[in-house]
Amino acid sequence: MTRMALISSLMLAACAQVPGQSAEGFTPTYNGVKTSLLEGDLVQFHVAMSGARTGADVDDYAECAAAQYALIRGYGFARHVRTKMKQEGGNQMADAVYTISPSLPRGLRTIDAEVVVANCEANGIPTV
Repeated sequence: MTRMALISSLMLAACAQVPGQSAEGFTPTYNGVKTSLLEGDLVQFHVAMSGARTGADVDDYAECAAAQYALIRGYGFARHVRTKMKQEGGNQMADAVYTISPSLPRGLRTIDAEVVVANCEANGIPTV
């Protein structure tokens, strides 16, 4: 094998995907969702995961849970109220609160539940 062929082979090997990992090396473990109806249309979601790249991954998991919950309850929309994050060992957790509603609520962080659930499924993020 020539030196150039050897270098090309090594470069291709470095690009190979490791089994069990996504193309980006992101291999999250979703450790469950606990849902609590607080009052009326206010719902709390406790989610936990390991292998998150950033807090945004945990936030996405909570949003997926909220969107699916809204659909289960017969609503089409949700609005993010607040999220508290913490990390223990290798687990990242979020305590998120959303309102759910049949019509698009006022606010900046509103979600269309059907669109979000479809996006979650496309990205392999579990819902409730």
